[in-house]
Amino acid sequence: MANNESRLVYSTDSGRIKQAPTEQIPESDGTVRIRRETKGRKGKGVTTVSGLGLAAGDLKTLAKQLKQKCSTGGTVKDGVIEIQGDHRETLKAALEKLGHNVKLAGG
Repeated sequence: MANNESRLVYSTDSGRIKQAPTEQIPESDGTVRIRRETKGRKGKGVTTVSGLGLAAGDLKTLAKQLKQKCSTGGTVKDGVIEIQGDHRETLKAALEKLGHNVKLAGG
């Protein structure tokens, strides 16, 4: 066969190209809100920190620092840091020390 390209079914020349998702930094109004939540957690309370306006990598790094400060566990979900337990005052002091404008929200 002189023309191999006409019978080509699949080519690995370029491989599978997958675009990396572009990281979008969520918009923030400049106020970090700290609240205690129990909804959907079978009565277990967590302290949530939202409104930071940081990229995902920076948010995870900050979450790790805050978890160590509170000596507890936690996670980052949908741009919100969740720290296990009621640590509002500790988190407020730590974030204000880092230069954030912090507000205690909710009850």
